[in-house]
Amino acid sequence: MTPSGISVGPDGVARCWWGDSDDLLRRYHDSEWGRPVDDDRRLFEKLVLEGFMSGLSWLTILRKRENFRAAFRNFDPKLVARFGARDVARLMADAGIVRNRAKIEATINNARRHAELVEEFGSFAAYAWGYEPKPRKRLLDQAALTERGVSEEAVSMSKDLRRRGWGFVGPTTVHSFMQAMGLVNDHLRGCEAGVEVERLRLDFVRPR
Repeated sequence: MTPSGISVGPDGVARCWWGDSDDLLRRYHDSEWGRPVDDDRRLFEKLVLEGFMSGLSWLTILRKRENFRAAFRNFDPKLVARFGARDVARLMADAGIVRNRAKIEATINNARRHAELVEEFGSFAAYAWGYEPKPRKRLLDQAALTERGVSEEAVSMSKDLRRRGWGFVGPTTVHSFMQAMGLVNDHLRGCEAGVEVERLRLDFVRPR
């Protein structure tokens, strides 16, 4: 890795340093992370998984993602909102996911709160993209990105979600969600995927 935070992988592709330690991470970094998303199910899934990641690594969650999808009915909020005590017990016995009761119960609660947001804003996407940080003129290097820290918009969205009764949606979790779902392009300067993400963001029609 260079001081800029760019790592050139065994395939010769320049990537953000965090996305070059494992083939699964490389695929995720190159084809998903930072690309703008307006699909409510995918947005809900990502926010939930970011919450489950608290105290763990994203690679750990990524390796279990398909298990999570099966366990949580593909993260359809309407289905998850109907989960009850038997589902909690089922999930606590599922070794394929992270068995944390507080996070499981928060996911069910958040699915119920999700319906309230949709009723008010029309979609979860419209709500989330309403907190999009102001676009930057250029990509940042690692030092500048580290200095920037959690965005004010992520802090605001976190506060609002918690006011609405959501759980495991702290500022860091929401900031990571924004990065992954393309609300901000935090690929580093020199990362090949970052150029493509910037083009996709320019063409992306924001949900309203």
